Amino acid sequence: MIDTGRRDGVDREDVPAHDTYTPQSGDLSFDVDAYALDLSYRVRTNRLEGRATLGIRILAATSSIALDLVGLRVSRVRIAGQRRTPHTQGPRKLRLTLPRTMQPGESLTLTIEYAGAPAPRRSRWGTIGWEELTEGSLVASQPIGAPTWFPCNDRPDNRATYGIRVTTDAEYTAVATGVLQSRTRSGGQVTAEYAIGVPTATYLVAVYVGQFESHRLDERIVVASPPSLRADVKRALDPLPRMMTAFEERFGPYPQESCTIVVTADPLEIPLEAQGTAVFGANHLDPDSERLVAHELAHQWFGNSVGVARWRDIWLNEGFACYAEWLWFEAMGADTADAAARRAHARLADLAQDLVISDPGADLMFDDRLYKRGALTLHAVRLTIGEDPFFDLLRGWCSAYVNACVTTEDFRRFVDDAGHDLEALLDAWLDAGPLPPLPPRPDASKRLAKKKSAR
Repeated sequence: MIDTGRRDGVDREDVPAHDTYTPQSGDLSFDVDAYALDLSYRVRTNRLEGRATLGIRILAATSSIALDLVGLRVSRVRIAGQRRTPHTQGPRKLRLTLPRTMQPGESLTLTIEYAGAPAPRRSRWGTIGWEELTEGSLVASQPIGAPTWFPCNDRPDNRATYGIRVTTDAEYTAVATGVLQSRTRSGGQVTAEYAIGVPTATYLVAVYVGQFESHRLDERIVVASPPSLRADVKRALDPLPRMMTAFEERFGPYPQESCTIVVTADPLEIPLEAQGTAVFGANHLDPDSERLVAHELAHQWFGNSVGVARWRDIWLNEGFACYAEWLWFEAMGADTADAAARRAHARLADLAQDLVISDPGADLMFDDRLYKRGALTLHAVRLTIGEDPFFDLLRGWCSAYVNACVTTEDFRRFVDDAGHDLEALLDAWLDAGPLPPLPPRPDASKRLAKKKSAR
């Protein structure tokens, strides 16, 4: 089994007993340290057959555990070394009786065979999970869609390693999160094997099936897209290598094992990131979507490497990625982050002031105001501490918590430990509803100082 050392990097007391934003997801009595998923998918009939092998480590004394699984039927469950594993399955949970009460630190290996017609689940955020496309499928799991295609402990703070094996009909290509290990053809079918060696949350694991061709933008970035979109894809994704360089200068080394961009023939409502991966629809290939490309690439640092331990802290993903959009256009000389921030501030000032981004509530955690106000919080920090200290802070944050889970409290402590007295500023931006004013531009402060001295 793959190394099962603790990886989440967050103090357990910082995480509530149950995430109040997704209270029916996950089981805190155990962690899954490794998943091995062997999948067979038929596009024409939307038939998924799977065998999932889970390496489990017990965290609290328990005689039973529950896994999240939605819409798929389990046919067999087996704990290694046990002849028969009693289990029951409900609409959202697969519950297993352990052979005895197990204690913290003990481990077990569990194999589950299951099948069905995967479909997205309904949630307060819309339909989420496995989705059929015109010619293929994709996975859009954030925040609770992973159980629509594999049994899992669906908590953002339970990160694991993965092996993913996907078999499809030969006219389709399967692309999964991770590093491609092999692709083989046999009897009219193609099997692709991927591995994720970095600890990854369940919602950041994905599979895409379509009529794709693959090509490299450079030595690190691979694109899988329909041949019919070849010219549009080349034009839209041409900035990616330069984005990678710009972000590495500002955030530190690219933290993932791979960088794969998938483009579907179908239009998509929004692009979505996964670990080392992002998917865009055919409608995201116009020049106006360049900011979305920057946003999804930035998530590889913010959200996928440095990830949230609980959903209330989602601004740490989305606010940072939104600010990266502004940094990209600033790096290209097209606009300044300050100009973008002041435009966003003016728009937010005209909207309701009832969103507290350190705890927005489940219904509002994907509200665009959270994205923009999170980005504005970072710009306020930048204006207050100065250019070099700000980018030192960003690089330090990404380095200190690489492949770990964090909370807003971690960010406050990190800023304080870096020697910046920003408690009042962060309180105003993160914990209060009314929108604070942005600090003045540095050049404006200098002009004001000169006017005062002239008097």
